[in-house]
Amino acid sequence: MPKRKDLRKVMVIGSGPIVIGQAAEFDYSGSQACRSLREEGLEVVLVNSNPATIMTDPNMADCVYIEPLTVEFLERVIAKERPDGLLPTLGGQTGLNLATQLAMEGVLDRYGVELLGTPLTAIQNAEDRELFRRLMQQIGEPIPESVAVTSIDEAIAFADRIGYPVIIRPAYTLGGTGGGIARSEDELQQIVQRGLALSMIGQVLVERCVLGWKEVEYEVMRDGADNCITVCAMENFDPMGVHTGESIVVAPTQTLTDVEYQMLRSAALKIIRALAIQGGCNIQFALDTDSLQYFVIEVNPRVSRSSALASKATGYPIARVAAKIAIGLRLDEIPNAVTKKTLSCFEPSIDYVVVKIPRWPFDKFPMADRTVGTQMKSTGEVMAIGRNFEEALLKAVRGLEVGTAGLFHGEVMGKSDIGLEELLRTPNDLRLFAVAEALRRGMTVREIHALSRIDPWFLEKVRDIVEVEFRLASKGFYGLTKESLWKAKHTGFSDRYIAECIGTRDGGRGTKSLAEAEERVRQMRRVWDIRPVYKMVDTCAAEFEAKTPYFYSTCEPNGENESVPNQRPRVIVLGSGPIRIGQGIEFDYCSVHCVWALQELGYDAIMVNCNPETVSTDFDTSDKLYFEPLTLEDVLHIVEVEQPVGVVVQFGGQTPLNLAEGLHQAGVPILGTDFDSIDIAEDRDRTHWLLNSLGLPYPPGKAVTSIEEAVVVAREIGYPVLARPSYVLGGRAMDIVYNEDELLGYLEYVVSVAPDRPILVDKYLAGTEAEVDLICDGQECLIPGIMEHVERAGVHSGDSIAVCPPQTLSDAAKQRIVDAAFAIAKALRVKGL
Repeated sequence: MPKRKDLRKVMVIGSGPIVIGQAAEFDYSGSQACRSLREEGLEVVLVNSNPATIMTDPNMADCVYIEPLTVEFLERVIAKERPDGLLPTLGGQTGLNLATQLAMEGVLDRYGVELLGTPLTAIQNAEDRELFRRLMQQIGEPIPESVAVTSIDEAIAFADRIGYPVIIRPAYTLGGTGGGIARSEDELQQIVQRGLALSMIGQVLVERCVLGWKEVEYEVMRDGADNCITVCAMENFDPMGVHTGESIVVAPTQTLTDVEYQMLRSAALKIIRALAIQGGCNIQFALDTDSLQYFVIEVNPRVSRSSALASKATGYPIARVAAKIAIGLRLDEIPNAVTKKTLSCFEPSIDYVVVKIPRWPFDKFPMADRTVGTQMKSTGEVMAIGRNFEEALLKAVRGLEVGTAGLFHGEVMGKSDIGLEELLRTPNDLRLFAVAEALRRGMTVREIHALSRIDPWFLEKVRDIVEVEFRLASKGFYGLTKESLWKAKHTGFSDRYIAECIGTRDGGRGTKSLAEAEERVRQMRRVWDIRPVYKMVDTCAAEFEAKTPYFYSTCEPNGENESVPNQRPRVIVLGSGPIRIGQGIEFDYCSVHCVWALQELGYDAIMVNCNPETVSTDFDTSDKLYFEPLTLEDVLHIVEVEQPVGVVVQFGGQTPLNLAEGLHQAGVPILGTDFDSIDIAEDRDRTHWLLNSLGLPYPPGKAVTSIEEAVVVAREIGYPVLARPSYVLGGRAMDIVYNEDELLGYLEYVVSVAPDRPILVDKYLAGTEAEVDLICDGQECLIPGIMEHVERAGVHSGDSIAVCPPQTLSDAAKQRIVDAAFAIAKALRVKGL
């Protein structure tokens, strides 16, 4: 069934602004789909409203509309462009809902636009809770006892009949939005009322709760000729009751028997065929391992965050293949872009373990409710690849950038035994660390399982990590052997984690700092030649040679290194890690553009990142991809293998900037603005020195390193003051303080955020705020435009409404801004942004 000849122009709808539950994964899928369609000679029209995305770049589609994602605007674009088809399944829930509305309101029929790939009936059968329930009953697939309701009274009547708790799942919503678990009638009323308001069709499903069962999801593909494959099966570390986007996820499944795996795989293929989906589909199951009973929980008839994870975990480009299926190609007609030899009808096979851990925003909102459940709260996620579960888990933990190198967490370690049990009983962002701490305190796997319902296999693996901690602590530096260090590294321990386990005591010779202890571990590794090797992700467990260089590290004695540098000059680009508040998709956009520019200049561009949602971690964006945590140790290992011309740190946000000092001290060339200039710009005290030298005014204030000093400075300059640490992201720990009591409370918090950095205490000035982005080559400067903030100073620039060009600034004010910006850039010898 070759590509359809009647299609000339296809419209793709993006996912709009990043929201919790809908982040960079849809820029990845949309961008991949646009490239896939254009490969086949089709004209692509893209509509999206998010300026931080790769997909809204002019070179991604033949025509890009940056417009609000509403039926009204989309109809206008359709009327102007007259596309032959609309691809609805690659723009997340936003794209899916809009495509459904365009079809139901007759817009597509009016302009002769065909819904490509998955038909409208399939979308409705998967998204409408009542239609989905009926279809599952027709094909004999078990679902929990449930009822689709449009009123609170109907929901109460059902819950009274089957008993509490019940789960509420609104129709046509994203990331569990509006849903939840109700344990009483009061909770039921609140959740159902919210769910009905948020559902596009005013409908929610009220369902019997299967809390504690195992949750498993399958990513499956189907073409128009009814060929189906399973791309990836993923198992949740957390049991049912936690949204899969909120759960630690492992691929391939670790605890399922072959009978269980094949039973659920057969059900997944049966369901995608019954829905007649053409493209990718995510199916979630609840499994009772004691009885082999299972329930179908949910189907996403589109690419999702799990699809992005499955793509990066296996190397199988789901969005790319789904786009080709939508225009008529079969799986056995689409080449595998990784091996270049096999076809897309081959099911991926992996010979490693992948672990995904969500990234929550509770570091920004320490007073927020930290429990996690059926409604997503995480802003992003990290993925790690290892040769065993423990290695992949620990790599993912350090990729999170939450201030810990392993399973020690200060907040958890300070809990009482009762507080620890509560963390185990209630799903929350600290539960993994609570499991490790409980094992350290002597709690058994059986006791932890009874409280958490986490599968004992996973708990045993965490216990293996804790046992390595104990062995390291008992040996100390003088008892550490080559074999015990190899064991720790093979289990996934970083040098810092090993140093934390051993402690800073130096054989009775005094106390070292943690940094000194870490350096000693590093030196011992070098003496014993203990270093990681890099393995290739190839989709076929090495059965065929892969043409796409996509690597992960592992520490194993006598391991073969599969990453061999070529002879071309190489540059390493550091990505931005997990999406979090203040560091989002915009840095992925910058990193990808950096890669493209380097390639144009004749360099091999090497990407290092650990975020599975991003375009930067797509298999064919860079010349070489290392899926690794963005820590100094992990990056230096890659530098050692690749021997690059230099490393670029200015495009990945705060994460690479924080590595600049360590890279500089290790003698790694930093391309663009040099480290000293970065430090002047990031260190508030040195910034003041620079401004003084240029004769530029700034609010009175001083960088301080103690609470006493901060109090004195605040009294001298007068309240309110603006307090902020150096080297932080998105205004974290920045606050306007109005009196001394507030200042003392602020300082107590900020020490935990940036303990080693000076704190700047400034006079707060309530003026008009403006900002410029500036490009400089060290001599010449360019300012594309000045942005004026609608809000007064005191609202972070990332949180302020901004207007370009400025509306109220005088010509003299604009000239002063330009002159000051040029002076600062030249004094800093900026090369780049």
